Amino acid sequence: MRTRWMERERPLSAELVWAAERYRAVLAVDGSTLDALIRKIGLLQDLPENPLAGRMTALLDLCTRLPETIWYENDPKAHDQGFWLDILSVVKSGSLLIFDKGYINFAIFSKLTWAKVKFITRGKTNLVYTLERAIIQTAAVHDYLVWIGKDETRQQVRLIEILYRGKWYRYMTNELDDKKLPTAYVVALYWQRWRIEDAYNIVKRLLGLAYFWCGAQNAVEMQVWATWLLYAVLIDLTDAVA
Repeated sequence: MRTRWMERERPLSAELVWAAERYRAVLAVDGSTLDALIRKIGLLQDLPENPLAGRMTALLDLCTRLPETIWYENDPKAHDQGFWLDILSVVKSGSLLIFDKGYINFAIFSKLTWAKVKFITRGKTNLVYTLERAIIQTAAVHDYLVWIGKDETRQQVRLIEILYRGKWYRYMTNELDDKKLPTAYVVALYWQRWRIEDAYNIVKRLLGLAYFWCGAQNAVEMQVWATWLLYAVLIDLTDAVA
């Protein structure tokens, strides 16, 4: 499917075209809690309420929109941070990884930098940092080189602040060279992360992963896997038609 997508030369947004020429892969990672299981049959009948089916995490190629890897955890309260070791095991050197604030972890940031994986994420409003120098500082755009963390996790990142419609938005990246990753592309590429939200919407609402046919964990995993396979076929088909 990836080979066919490359042969079609599907039009991409300008920022993804730019990033695809400079990074091995442009990836987004995010998690989603699965909906409730039915309690009509089996061991679930005696439970006071419908239990949630678990939690899945997807690593999506933002250019092809095809999933690279899917992880499943039967605990619906599993935190996104718990998937980091799995994510690190599959993201290759030279890739650009985009994720939201739920994945912020200074120790992991250091591991990503050591693995030569660049990342873009949102910055929290209560972020504690020490300013090293300003790369850009205007009334609406700040691009700072800052120090975050302490002891073993102390490291340099770029902190970018954008004033948009009266509200400040913060972003962080471990690409310290603004010539390699300009300020505008940091912001534009982060907003391409929304493609993974679209993928979850297709998988859960359009393709039916919001309804589970059986409460057994093995059956849930099979349905998750089969639905993502169907999603990949759908993406391939719609690309071919387009």
